[in-house]
Amino acid sequence: LALSRKNLHTICESGMCPNKAECWTQGTATFMILGDICTRNCKFCAVNTGKPLSPDVDEPYKILEVVKLLNLKHVVLTSVTRDDLPDQGAEHWAKCIKLLKDANFTVEALVPDFDGDATLIKELAMAKPDIFSHNLETVRSLTSHVRTRATYETSLKTLDIANSFGMLTKSGIMVGLGEKFDEVIEVMDDLLKVNCKIITIGQYLQPSKNNFPVAEYIKPEIFDEYKNIALKKGFDYVESAPLVRSSYHSEKILIKKY
Repeated sequence: LALSRKNLHTICESGMCPNKAECWTQGTATFMILGDICTRNCKFCAVNTGKPLSPDVDEPYKILEVVKLLNLKHVVLTSVTRDDLPDQGAEHWAKCIKLLKDANFTVEALVPDFDGDATLIKELAMAKPDIFSHNLETVRSLTSHVRTRATYETSLKTLDIANSFGMLTKSGIMVGLGEKFDEVIEVMDDLLKVNCKIITIGQYLQPSKNNFPVAEYIKPEIFDEYKNIALKKGFDYVESAPLVRSSYHSEKILIKKY
């Protein structure tokens, strides 16, 4: 009710997340800023695509008010991709992060690729999110089939730049899209090359008949194997299970860090 009154959106609802109730009861929620219409049309995603409205300049304050009202402890911010804006929404992102940080909330920023633009990524770094998260979403070979206007290399570049500004970086992929086992291992190696040592791996679930079809439902023991391999390779934190989503147990990363 508080969300609807403030015209705010959560990816928990827009993305049809299976873990919504668990996260909300643990004092965590993922807010989707900059509207609910994306300028891209990725084949895996449930979020609407089209021509977005202008950013709501009061949104950072509305989010802070609702976060306090809901008595949250940890906030995950994400957004649609705003290729229509000159700064792709970076200034708006920074304002939202800074307001929450100044009010002593911990913040994960789950961001679009910003086209790998160091100037835009630096603007977010100056706001000092606790976690800078950007998802590869899938393996290299499937990226062009699943992600519109995004490239595997640009996503790695975005994470590399974020790391160079001293941010704790994190990424995630979905499996069951038709990838091979060795390709998932390649993702791990590529992330480690850009010093990204936090990874989430979850089962892709088709949001609607218009989205990319599920190629395979991965067995739970394979998720366990992925986790064991990632930890052996040097990842600091791994969430790997069928219902894992990129913001799942985000707050636990900070408990481990500190």
